[in-house]
Amino acid sequence: MAPRRDRPLDGIGSVKVKFGVLVGLSIVAAALVSEIGDRAGVPPWLTVPVTVAAALAVTQWLARGMTSPLREMTHAAARMATGDYSTRVTATSADEVGTLARAFNTMAVDLATADQQRRELVATVSHELRTPLAAQRALLENLVDGVVRPDDAALGSALAQSERLSDLVADLLDLSRLDGGATTLALGPVVVADLVDSAVAEARIARDVRFVTTVSPGLVVRGDAARLAQVVVNLLDNAARHSPAGGEVAVRAGEQPAGEWFLEVDDDGPGIPPERAQQVFSRYWTADEGGGTGLGLAIARWICELHGGSIAALPPLADGRGARVRVVLPRDPQPPATADPEEPTMTAPASPAVPGPPARPPLPDPLPQPLPRPLPRPLPAGDGARAARTTLTESIFGVLWPEEGPRTAPLQLFGALAVGTFAAAVLPERPLGLGLLLVLLLGGALVLRSSVRRARPWTLFSAFLCLGLGSLVVLRAAEWLAVLGMLVAAVLVTTALTGARRLVPMVAAAAAWVLAAVRGLPLLGRTLTATSSHRLLWPVLRTAAVSLAALVVFGGLFASGDAIFGSWVAALMPDLAWDSLILRSFVLVVVAGVVLTGCYVALNPPRVERLGLPEPRPVARPWEWLVPVGGVVVVLAAFVTAQASATWGGHDYVRRVTGLSYADYVHQGFGQLTVATALTLATVAVAVRKAPRATPRDRLLLRLVLGALCLLTLVVVASALFRMSVYQQAFGYTVLRVLVDAFELWLGLVVVLVMVAGWRWSAAWLPRAALASGAAFLLAIGLANPEAWVARQNIERYEETGKIDTHYLATLGPDATPAIVEGLPASLARCAVGVPDGARTGDLLSWNLGRERAAGLTPAGGADRTGCP
Repeated sequence: MAPRRDRPLDGIGSVKVKFGVLVGLSIVAAALVSEIGDRAGVPPWLTVPVTVAAALAVTQWLARGMTSPLREMTHAAARMATGDYSTRVTATSADEVGTLARAFNTMAVDLATADQQRRELVATVSHELRTPLAAQRALLENLVDGVVRPDDAALGSALAQSERLSDLVADLLDLSRLDGGATTLALGPVVVADLVDSAVAEARIARDVRFVTTVSPGLVVRGDAARLAQVVVNLLDNAARHSPAGGEVAVRAGEQPAGEWFLEVDDDGPGIPPERAQQVFSRYWTADEGGGTGLGLAIARWICELHGGSIAALPPLADGRGARVRVVLPRDPQPPATADPEEPTMTAPASPAVPGPPARPPLPDPLPQPLPRPLPRPLPAGDGARAARTTLTESIFGVLWPEEGPRTAPLQLFGALAVGTFAAAVLPERPLGLGLLLVLLLGGALVLRSSVRRARPWTLFSAFLCLGLGSLVVLRAAEWLAVLGMLVAAVLVTTALTGARRLVPMVAAAAAWVLAAVRGLPLLGRTLTATSSHRLLWPVLRTAAVSLAALVVFGGLFASGDAIFGSWVAALMPDLAWDSLILRSFVLVVVAGVVLTGCYVALNPPRVERLGLPEPRPVARPWEWLVPVGGVVVVLAAFVTAQASATWGGHDYVRRVTGLSYADYVHQGFGQLTVATALTLATVAVAVRKAPRATPRDRLLLRLVLGALCLLTLVVVASALFRMSVYQQAFGYTVLRVLVDAFELWLGLVVVLVMVAGWRWSAAWLPRAALASGAAFLLAIGLANPEAWVARQNIERYEETGKIDTHYLATLGPDATPAIVEGLPASLARCAVGVPDGARTGDLLSWNLGRERAAGLTPAGGADRTGCP
C-alpha cells in the first residue's frame, strides 16, 4: 500500500528513525522561527509562544498516522471482545507499527473466518442431526404404538439412520483431531488396487451409480491404510452424491515421476466452477444440492497434507461435464512430527506439523443461505469502552478533560484567524489604545459565543468586569495597568468558562487556557480535515494566497527596479518592511492562538472541579490544632500591644526604645506585615481542615479562635496601612507603594470575607468573591488614575515641605502629565514631565484618553532636565 500524502513519514521503515526525524525537524523549525524573530526584533514574549507553536505544528504534521494504527487496533480489539470481527486497521506505514497493523488485519480475517465456520458448523450439524433423529423417533413411536412391526425392513431403516449419525460423529471427531494436530500416521505398505476396490465396494452399496476403476498393476505405496481409505471413500461418496442416478464415476490410480503416485476421481455431475476450485476443500462448505456436512473433502485434504501430498480440483474434460479431483502423494512419505497425545478440543485449533509447504489459509466459506451475523454487544461502560476511543491527548489528560465538545469548530477556527489578522494589522507600531480594545472585544465576543456556560450569572458578571478592565487600555496610558487588567480578566474568563468555584480548580482553570494548545489539537485536526473537503472554500483561499505571494514578489522586484513604479506602490501600500511583516506574522499567530485556545476551553471545558486537596483528616484531640493556632494568636496579640505602645508613646518613645526615627521604624516592617497577613489566611485554611467539627462544642471553639485570629489580623492590616502612609508622607509617594497599599487593603477585605464565611459556616462562595473583589479593586484603581494621584500627592507634599523628586515624576506616564503641569510651576514642570513617546495621537486606532489629555500640555520649552532638582 502506497504511503498517504497526509502522512509524510509512512515511507520510513523504522519507528526509531521516525522519532529521530520528528524530533530533529521540530528542533530545526523552532530554531528557525526563533532566529527569524530575533533578527526582526520581535520581543521574546511574542517569539517564545510562536516558536513553541511552530514546533508543535511540525510535530503534529509529521506525526500524523504514527500512532493511529495503535488506537485503531485498541478499538478493533474492543469490538472483537463483543463478537464483531469486521473492523480493520488502516496500515499504510512501512515501519514496525504498519507491520503489526497488517498482522492484526490478518488475525481479524482468520478470527472472522473461524467465527463464520463455527456458526455454519452449528447450523449444518443441527440440520444433519435433525433428519436421522426425526426418522428414528418416528420409527420408534410407530414401533411402540404397534403401527410398524419390528421386521427386517424397519430395523434396517433404523440401522441406516444410526449409521448416518455415526458417520457425522466420525467426521466431527476427525475434524477435532485435524484442528488439534493430535493424529499421527501408522505408515505401512498399502496395495492401491485393494484400497480402491474396498472403497468402491462400500460406496456401491448406498449409491445407484456405476464405478469404473483403472489402477496400475502392482502399485504398492507406503502410507496409513486407514487414512488413505478414508480419503478414497470420501472422494467416491462425494462423486456419487453429485452424479445422476445411473451415472458413472471413474477412478484412476497410477505412478508419477519423482517418486509420487496419483489418484483421480471423475463423475458425471454438474462439475466444480473454476472460482470454487479452492473453496470445495474448506470446512463446512456445501454445494446447493447433495447435502452433507461439508467436512469430507476438508478431511481428505488434511490427510493428504499429513502424508506430504496435495489434493486439487482439475478443470473439466473437453465435454465440460463432471468434476475432477486429483490426489498426488509421495510413494514413501516421511513420518510427521508427533503431537501431544491428549485429546484435542474444538476450541483450540492448531496447524498440524507436517513436512512440505504449509497449507494456504482457507477462504471464507459462504453458505448457500448465509446465516445472519448476530449484532455485536455494546461495549461495556468502563475502562474497556474508554480505551477503545482513547487518543494520545486523552491518555495525557484523562478523565479530567475528555473530548465532549463538537466534532468540528469551523466558526471558531476562522473567527480566531480573523481576530488574529485584525490584530496583526492594527497592533504593531501603535501604542495601546482603541485598536487593542477592539481586538479584546472581538476575541472576547467569540469566546463568549462559544461558551456552553454563556447564560450563567457568573459568566455574565465576569464578562461585565472584563469589559471594565479592558476599557482601561483606552482610558489610561499606563501599560502596566493594562497588563494587570488583562491578566485578571484572563483569570475571570477561565473561571467563568470552566465553572470553577474553589481555589485549586481556579488555578487549574487558568492553566487550562495554556494547555488547550495541546488538548485542542484533535479538534483542530478534525476541523481542518472537514474544511479541506469543501469544494469552494479552500480553492478560494489557495488562489488568494498564491495571488498575494505573486503580487508581493513581482511588485517588490519592479518597485525596487523602477523609481516611478516604486512611488506608485508606496502611495498605494503601507510601509511593509520585512521586519514589520515578521512582527505582524508573530502577532497574528499569538493572538489567533490565544483566541482559539480560549474558544476550545469554552466549547469543551475541563472538569476542574474534580481537582482539589485531599479529604481533610481532622486531628483526634482538639489541643493538637489549638496549641499552634493559639501560639499565632498570642504572637499577634503581642504585636498589637507593641503597636499600641508605639502609638501612645509617640516618636520619642520609639526613638528611645529602638534608636530609629518614626519614619524608619514604620518602614522597617511593612513587607513583613504584608507577608504575615497572607500567612494568617493560610493558617486559617489549615486550621479549618485539621480542626474537628463533629460536635457543636468543636465548631464553637473553632469559630472563637479563628475569629480572634482574624480580628487581630485586621489590626495588622491597619498597622501596615498606617506605616505605609507615614512612610510616604516622609519620603514621597510612588505607584508601587500605592499598589502595595491596595494589595494589603484587599487582603484585609479577604480576611473580612473569611470571617463572614466562618459566621455563616459556608465558604463555597468565598473564592469567587475574593476574585471578584480583586478585579473590582483593580478596576477602581485604574479608574482613579493612580499615576495622576501619585503626582498630586507628591505635589501636595512639595507645597507643604518644599521637597519633590522630579526624577521620579519624570518616569510617570502621560496619565500624570495634566496633574504635573497644573500643579507645579513651569520651571519644575519641565523637569517633571516625561519625554513624549512620539505616539501618533492622530491615529484613531491608537487613540487613548490619557495620551489625548497629555497632548499639548508639555511646558514651554519642552521637557528639559537641565538644572532640575
